[in-house]
Amino acid sequence: MSFRSWLTIGTLVLLGTVVYFGWPEISQAWRLLGSVNGWILALLIPVQLLSYYAVGNIIFSYLRSKGNIKDVSRWSMARMALELNFVNHILPSGGAAGFSYLGWLLGRHGVSGGRAAMAQIIRYTLMFVTFIGLLFVSVLALILDNNVNRITILTCVVLALLVVGGTIFVIYIIGSATRIKKFSKVLSNTADWLVSFVTFGKKHHVVKHQKVEDFFNELHVDYVEIRNDKKVLKQPLIWAIIANIADVLLLSIAFGALGSWISLATLFIAFGVSGLSGFISVTPGGTGLYEAIMIAFLASAGVPADIAIAGTLLARVALLSGTVIFGYIFYQLTILKYGKNPA
Repeated sequence: MSFRSWLTIGTLVLLGTVVYFGWPEISQAWRLLGSVNGWILALLIPVQLLSYYAVGNIIFSYLRSKGNIKDVSRWSMARMALELNFVNHILPSGGAAGFSYLGWLLGRHGVSGGRAAMAQIIRYTLMFVTFIGLLFVSVLALILDNNVNRITILTCVVLALLVVGGTIFVIYIIGSATRIKKFSKVLSNTADWLVSFVTFGKKHHVVKHQKVEDFFNELHVDYVEIRNDKKVLKQPLIWAIIANIADVLLLSIAFGALGSWISLATLFIAFGVSGLSGFISVTPGGTGLYEAIMIAFLASAGVPADIAIAGTLLARVALLSGTVIFGYIFYQLTILKYGKNPA
């Protein structure tokens, strides 16, 4: 098995151990769920819609600045963002499934594969970069409030290093045609090896090196244009900040519905740490791993264990229910409209 599989299994075993020894807190958390304030919980609906709308705007404001998708309405934009989330939650792919699906969908609106990929890279990059900025503000707020510990500081440092390192790596690759050529060859050879390994040698050379290189060259062209005209990132940057704030507000509302208003600074850090689980977990949407990390961090930050468990589960169930139910409906309508093979 892969490293990700072993990591997920290990985490689930750890989660089982925590459940066993923390059963009294879990029982109390279950009782807390019976006292949810429905009016406060209902605020999740407009805030989640704002989150989808903001995520869509990060992608589409960039594409519009490049002259694409002028025929796509604001409603369709939010709907695509919802479908993107749905695909990422039902398929254990670390976000790759949604990346591929949205690229396919944008292709139906005349957007090239390279530009669609660049729009999504911009989305992830700006979301991560603005999140780091908000993360530092959160840590500063906790320090001023004398409510920060070593675990929190270490977590923030690791998050910042991962995000900044990943961003630098992507820019390093697409910033040079020479590096693109070398990276494309390594990537295509690695993909061929993996396919050959999985199929026990029955399939070879399924990835065409030239197509991979052409794809990254498209990214390179867009990157050069962005570097020469940074103003095209102004609107996406603003929407990325709004999207991050909306995502954390969703957690705040869930805990508030239980009568426990946790500081946004603490929730920002918990959200960032648990959000990374989607990239390393083989379970859909990071289910199991996400909750375990969120609960563990909140408990380490001083939140009572029963509150951490109840609030995390309430937020996940409520948000995933809306995403899966409505996402599935819109996803099926899209497949019926454009074809049955979204891959």
